[in-house]
Amino acid sequence: MLNIDELYKKANAIKIKYTELCVKKEKGHLSSGLSCAEIVTVLYYSILNINPQKPDWSDRDRFVMSKNHGVGIIYPILFDLGYFDKSTLESYQEDGSSLGTHSKINIPGIDFGGGSLGMGLGASCGYALAARADKKSYRTFCILGDCECQEGSVWEAVMFAGHNKLNNLIAIIDVNGEGCTDFMANLIELRPFRQKFEAFGWEVMEINDGHNIKEIFNVFQEVKTQNFEKPLCILINTIKGNGIPTVFKNKPWLHGQTPIGTDGELAIEELKRNIENIQYSEKK
Repeated sequence: MLNIDELYKKANAIKIKYTELCVKKEKGHLSSGLSCAEIVTVLYYSILNINPQKPDWSDRDRFVMSKNHGVGIIYPILFDLGYFDKSTLESYQEDGSSLGTHSKINIPGIDFGGGSLGMGLGASCGYALAARADKKSYRTFCILGDCECQEGSVWEAVMFAGHNKLNNLIAIIDVNGEGCTDFMANLIELRPFRQKFEAFGWEVMEINDGHNIKEIFNVFQEVKTQNFEKPLCILINTIKGNGIPTVFKNKPWLHGQTPIGTDGELAIEELKRNIENIQYSEKK
């Protein structure tokens, strides 16, 4: 398990690598990946009970990226942990590559083949129910986008999990307030989420800053050591396209787009510069 300082360095390296991959291939859902980069870094390096040498280990924790457009941020992590080699990582989004914009179930370390939104929480309920039936102790973690929660299938899964008291299920909502074309407030506003999940029989926790490694780590450690009686929802406030504000800030319509050429190089430089500024301010 990495400590907080190590997690900061790891998250920054993951964000830079994913951005470089998208810029190099001139495509990718960059903003969706950057919004949850710190979340998945803490999960993979400090929380999930997994074994990269045994990707199909039956007792491993399951991870489902329901907001599957952001799954690309996972690939540098899986490479770093040893699930596949560098040539596979560098083939991201190339013709014939297993690493596409959406995840495929045949990728080592991937538990969910995604694409259409609104499907991941239902699949996660299946994993959680199977663990109970098989008397297994593994947990299932599922990341959803807040705008994805406009899908009716999400709430069917929420009701199912609450009714069955799936206390081995953790849903993480990436609350960035943006959809693929507009702000949530202009589409279907679902906030506040807390009361909705509680009404369906869930425990709810919140993280104010989804890019603060220490805050994420502390809450997730609490989750790791507690036994809950109900399914758990963690609401995490994030910024879509975090680290590259000149490109993405308050521009939901850039969902699915990556800056290319000189603009791409400037985006990478801005991300690196902002990482350095954040590190400096935290050390003061």
